[in-house]
Amino acid sequence: MRTTTGWDLESLSKEHLELESPNQNAMWKKSFLVFLFSLSVQKAALDCKRMRKTNEFPSPNLHSKMSTVVRGQNVSLSCFSENTSRQITYSLFRGEKHLEIQDRKGEPMTLNLRISDAQDLGPYKCKAQVSNCFKYSREFNFVFVDPVTAPVLNISVIQTKTDQYIMLRCISFNGSLPINYTFFEKNITISPAISKDVREPAEFNLTNNNSGEGKEYKCEAKNTLPDHAKYSQPVTIPSTGGDSCPLCLQLLLPGLLLVLMVIILILALWMLPKYKARKAMKDNVPRDYGNRPMEIGIYANICENQAGEESVPGLEPKQSVPIAEDGTGHSQEIHYVTPVFRQVAPRDQEEEEEEKEWEEDLMSSRFNS
Repeated sequence: MRTTTGWDLESLSKEHLELESPNQNAMWKKSFLVFLFSLSVQKAALDCKRMRKTNEFPSPNLHSKMSTVVRGQNVSLSCFSENTSRQITYSLFRGEKHLEIQDRKGEPMTLNLRISDAQDLGPYKCKAQVSNCFKYSREFNFVFVDPVTAPVLNISVIQTKTDQYIMLRCISFNGSLPINYTFFEKNITISPAISKDVREPAEFNLTNNNSGEGKEYKCEAKNTLPDHAKYSQPVTIPSTGGDSCPLCLQLLLPGLLLVLMVIILILALWMLPKYKARKAMKDNVPRDYGNRPMEIGIYANICENQAGEESVPGLEPKQSVPIAEDGTGHSQEIHYVTPVFRQVAPRDQEEEEEEKEWEEDLMSSRFNS
């Protein structure tokens, strides 16, 4: 049996140490790396805690130049941290969806978007991160706004001898509320912005004297949508001086026309019965008046020649011819008379007719007697 000498033990220990040295070196390297990593983590944690405590790393700001948009509009979102000395990683989210990530130092992150439908309105959120320290911005939302249409300007004027009292009314019938209205004389602002939260006209009163040239007015309507202001058509009020009243005729013309129509109607109703009566009377009157020569006839009247009898009015006895005597001693005679015809005015025709009828009745009664 072989015995182990001291030289052999020494050689074995050296071989054992040579075998263990590579493993120990690897362990020491691994331990050193873990130590460095833990040290960096602790340092980062301490650094993040220090930054939060000293407000060295505040929350980022997320904003856009416009928060109100129309459908299909392009917009830009910017995320920025006030810490400009560190490399910051920015991440942008819409809801839970990650949209963009950018590394910036001393400048903001910018993202261009197109707002097409309701889901594009937001909410948006930005995350800023330095090492393992991160913070979020507040949420940001866009709002759809309908642009205003051109407003309508109405003007009411009360005219006096020396002044004009003017009321301006302006309204836009389309566009998201609230709407701000501003009135102008030519290109000079004459009123403050008048805000309306309901769909009603904005009113502004002013007083002008009657001297000078005609003045032109217009109004502006705009809501929270920028660069979409609309103007009304200009309206000019003619200016006059002295005691003249340029708008009196225009204001009184409808009333005068109404009064004139009423007067014409009253006259028509009043004259219609008289016209019908006169027309009926003319229809019953002979139409041979004119300048035609009148026929003169000789009429014979046979009557009794009695003492004390009255003569016929309007008739002159020309000659009498005895005809016969009866048993009582009375004689019958034929009296010849020449009737006289007169041309009368149409308004005396009715009286003339009555007079002729009376004469004929009287002659008939005498003849029969």
